Amino acid sequence: MTNETRGQWDLGRFIQTLNYFEVVPPLNWIQNILQGKFFQNSQNQPDGAKKMGVILVAGATGGVGKRVVQRLLQQGYRVRCLVRDIEKARNILGNDTDLIVADITKPETLNELVMSNIQAVICCTSVRVQPVEGDTPNRDKYNQGIKFYQPEIVGDTPENVEYQGVKNLVEAAAKYLPQGDEKLVFDFTNPSTDLKNIWGALDDVVMGGVSSSNMSFLDSSAIFAGNISIANSGGFASVRTKNFDPAINLSGYEGIDLKVKGDGKRYKLFLRSDSAWDGVGYSYSFDTEADTWINIKVPFSNLIPVFRAKVVRDRPPIDTSKICSLQLMLSKFEYDGELNPKFSAGAFALEVESIKAYGGSKLPRFVLISSAGVTRPGREGINLEEEPPAVRLNDQLGGILTWKLRGEDSLRTSGIPYTIIRPCALTEETGGKELLAEQGDNIRGKISRDDVAELCLQALQETAASNVTFEVKQGENQMGNPGWKTLFSQLKSDS
Repeated sequence: MTNETRGQWDLGRFIQTLNYFEVVPPLNWIQNILQGKFFQNSQNQPDGAKKMGVILVAGATGGVGKRVVQRLLQQGYRVRCLVRDIEKARNILGNDTDLIVADITKPETLNELVMSNIQAVICCTSVRVQPVEGDTPNRDKYNQGIKFYQPEIVGDTPENVEYQGVKNLVEAAAKYLPQGDEKLVFDFTNPSTDLKNIWGALDDVVMGGVSSSNMSFLDSSAIFAGNISIANSGGFASVRTKNFDPAINLSGYEGIDLKVKGDGKRYKLFLRSDSAWDGVGYSYSFDTEADTWINIKVPFSNLIPVFRAKVVRDRPPIDTSKICSLQLMLSKFEYDGELNPKFSAGAFALEVESIKAYGGSKLPRFVLISSAGVTRPGREGINLEEEPPAVRLNDQLGGILTWKLRGEDSLRTSGIPYTIIRPCALTEETGGKELLAEQGDNIRGKISRDDVAELCLQALQETAASNVTFEVKQGENQMGNPGWKTLFSQLKSDS
């Protein structure tokens, strides 16, 4: 045989590949024991459902904000907390939370460093309202909403925080949030450590070949590159993600959008809906233009079920509700023995900026916590004696509700899919009561901060919560099965 058809197979690289993708568990156990990482293995599994984008939380150190952060982290989301005082925030949120210093009243601080890679925003900011100094030594009662004490604004004004600050945050976020019908799967413009640890090389070394590749990460992109050889009957190189646990749910979307800059060669994208190492993958071939950024639309309906470059007949369409892994490949083969018409051995490079799902239903991208009562100051027919303190004392409190309403309006007119939550009096009581939601701004009552925080998270996952404004209070019964979809589906979209 000639050097073109015969090469030195690398056993060590073959074992490394099996170990990286955990094909043979004992190899991982041995390596982890040798490296002192035996008990850390379960932490290496990527969470595809939640870790592909950042949730930005403004007002993260407040009563609701800190609960939102805690819940997001518990459920595996990547969270970025916008704070003004880093030391205070550390004391409240802990040392393991991603904190970034910015001030919504100062738009110049809401820069790319703050906004990069955000998937959604939860805004819990509010001016500080507390009892007048000396009014009562037991201020917890005011916070509980149990008894009324004379309140006062402390710090910045409602106009600056509730209106101008919210408006600044909305305008900054609008430049960076994904479009309403897109879901960001991988953003390589600012790759995190988690992202870098997900992708690994899977080359023809597993079949005896000698091709080699890797995924390297630059400041604003990733590059799938290497050298492909047909020696030893080989001829493919690829990079693949570890299996996601839980899987990525892309049901309701039409397909995948790749933004790539290639070298004129034809590549393949593979998606898998099961975690088998050598199972069926769903493939799509796409051509690139040399040194030119292009978007490749990959409809799920056009994916071809393939096993080792052979089409699997009578296979059902891919289950988009559980995408377990993704793979990029350069191969000399197309399907069923056909050759890739744009294949050539040697060096190659495919630069990738992002991988998104497109054509989906619009989920909320911005959740704003406002307040019940924002439309009541000055409304005809209002009996102030029956209203909460903020309504009765709106003018004395710097027009707090009036400015909150202006802040809502800035979000409603922004074009960002949103949810505006207007809670009644906030309490420190334990959550878990049934939630009663209405529209029209007429209800009175109270609600636990715990339940408001949970509402914020649930809104991000429900299309029925998109572009709605509602008031909410707790009922008398325990929540039981909350039926979030039912709760949101009963609400009418804002006109």
